[in-house]
Amino acid sequence: MHMCKFFCNFARFFYKLHMINRTMVRTRVLQTLFAYYKNTDKTSYTAVKELRKSFADTYDLYFVLLDFVNELTSEAQRQMEDQATRARATHSTWKPNKRFVNNRLAQQIFDNRALRNRIQEQHLSWDSGMTAVKDTYKKLVESDFYKEYMEADGCTYEDDKRIWRQIFQYLLTSSKALEDALDEMEVVLDKSNWTIDADVIISYVIKTIKRFTPESTPDTPLLEMFDSEEECRFAEQLLEKAISGHDHYEELVNNHLKGWDADRIADMDRVILEQALAEILEFEEIPMTISLNEYIELAKEYSGDKSYMFINGILTEILREMRINGTFFKALAIK
Repeated sequence: MHMCKFFCNFARFFYKLHMINRTMVRTRVLQTLFAYYKNTDKTSYTAVKELRKSFADTYDLYFVLLDFVNELTSEAQRQMEDQATRARATHSTWKPNKRFVNNRLAQQIFDNRALRNRIQEQHLSWDSGMTAVKDTYKKLVESDFYKEYMEADGCTYEDDKRIWRQIFQYLLTSSKALEDALDEMEVVLDKSNWTIDADVIISYVIKTIKRFTPESTPDTPLLEMFDSEEECRFAEQLLEKAISGHDHYEELVNNHLKGWDADRIADMDRVILEQALAEILEFEEIPMTISLNEYIELAKEYSGDKSYMFINGILTEILREMRINGTFFKALAIK
């Protein structure tokens, strides 16, 4: 089955929530395009193949982070068993509080067939990232929200959900231990962008948790990769058009440098310019202002401090001249 169709036909999630949006698509295409021009042995076919893999890797990260629920629960169970062993050895009385290890949301996630199947099929594992699991558990038991959860008189299903949202939001977002673990896991599992994407994907895990209910079954669907096959097709077409139109876009850029030395332009700036031109000129349905804003933001993220001003200026001049010459007709064109 075609990879796009596999991802895009994945079971529909509540409210059609999906993970890969246009901003992430543009970012992945940019990274793939930059690597393509750095490696002269690559072809457009291999570039598209790498683009698909980058999306698959990001999707795998979603499942790996969701599976962290199971790993942390297992760590809590191990700690409880160790405490029981110590209590028996010292003949002391110890009454375990099993509220966290019996968490109902965690059990639903453990039972989820989509999660279990993905973890098994892709051979995903936390084996090389257990340091993050242990570090997070240590911080968890010291946290005020955990103590409040464990010591409350009662515990509702919403309480079970809330503790997990708090774990991801307060203990895993921007976690150095998690970043180090994912960095190691990327190497072991042959993945990419996990450390870069972690906080974004954590936000999707939190959204997933929010949508579970007491009635959720093992067949409860998880996130789709794309909202529709059109999104997947847009990603591949954008990459292919940027590559096939390289000579044309390069000429457009060089003709508007106005005093800039073409050989001194940063490689990333040039790739951003060419990809932006491919999108603006080849995808009529996308408003020009949206494309301009997206690539200015990409320049701020991936290029030099003032590159976004340079890129905005070059694009503005190219499109203004094309409009004057009658070769650019997109709505909302630069006046």
